[in-house]
Amino acid sequence: MRCGASLRGYTLAYETYGKLNASRSNAILVFHAMTGSQHAAGFNPDVPGLDGRWTEEMRVGWWEDFIGPGKALDTRKYFVICANYLGGCYGSTGPVSRRGRGRWGADFPVIRVADIVDSQIRLLDHLRIKVLHAAIGPSIGGYLCLSLATRHPDRVKIVIPMAGGPETTVLQRLMNFEQITAIELDPAFRDGSYDPKSPPRDGLAAARRIAHKTFVSLEDLHDRARGEVSHQGAPPFGWYEMNHPVESYLLHQGQKFVSRFDANTYLRILDAWQWFDLLQEAGVEDFENLFARCRGQRFLVFSIDSDASFPPSEQGSLVKMLEEADIPVTWITVHSGKGHDSFLLEPSLFTPHIRQILG
Repeated sequence: MRCGASLRGYTLAYETYGKLNASRSNAILVFHAMTGSQHAAGFNPDVPGLDGRWTEEMRVGWWEDFIGPGKALDTRKYFVICANYLGGCYGSTGPVSRRGRGRWGADFPVIRVADIVDSQIRLLDHLRIKVLHAAIGPSIGGYLCLSLATRHPDRVKIVIPMAGGPETTVLQRLMNFEQITAIELDPAFRDGSYDPKSPPRDGLAAARRIAHKTFVSLEDLHDRARGEVSHQGAPPFGWYEMNHPVESYLLHQGQKFVSRFDANTYLRILDAWQWFDLLQEAGVEDFENLFARCRGQRFLVFSIDSDASFPPSEQGSLVKMLEEADIPVTWITVHSGKGHDSFLLEPSLFTPHIRQILG
């Protein structure tokens, strides 16, 4: 692994949709967002061995509206693959995985974006897929797209980062640091050696609340939160009394999240985000030389105009780098009131452009 640790073996949980053609040339690799899973489409009632983390929320694929016959990733034409990240908590080897008589827990090594990508390159080797028709990834899945495209340029033809960017911004670093601090200050965290039955729920819920407000536009958050203020299940705030529906909404989002995710996993992925460095991982000094490797590829870059997590200026920086390296690139800005989550919620805004470049 990038930081010097070794895994003697590992498991990747993955799902596939559609049929691989005879020449094995119609495969599309989908990288999920930070807390996503391998279950991108269809209905999956359960994944064994997850200790209850496969909640009802997980059963319908997170990209159900994008993958399937006649959809953006048309399974009548393409063979679509989605794998849970190495370090994840939905079946791939990670902190919750068994190790001897116990679990990895805090001893699971730190991971980098390159490690996640390289593990999935081995999955492609296992499936005997030499070259992907396309790689596509929303949010930090866009980081994985860029890592794949620049470090394994001969393995992919079309690259589609959605609502992502070429590097970690200062604001993202601060937001991520706040989340890390929230988890590590929870007394139940115990330096990562917590009992799986007594995880740092308050810290993980607080981390999710910190992040969630950047996933949706403030206007959409206000619309989602309309209704009465609910104190059901509220933590003991002391003197403070919740007085607005948006507080109830964020409280609920945090409480719901801790049922389906693991704190050590969350920290490992945040850490990979904080240390994301395309130049360092590829061993080059500047972006022009980095993207010069991609001259056999085509890029489709998506922005969302109301995105507070990865604002359009980030995609603008990426597009400028690609253009300076003479890489064919199309830049589409989606006009949406739903913020960063538009890539999950509004397939009609993305599908025509994805179809066009894939075709």
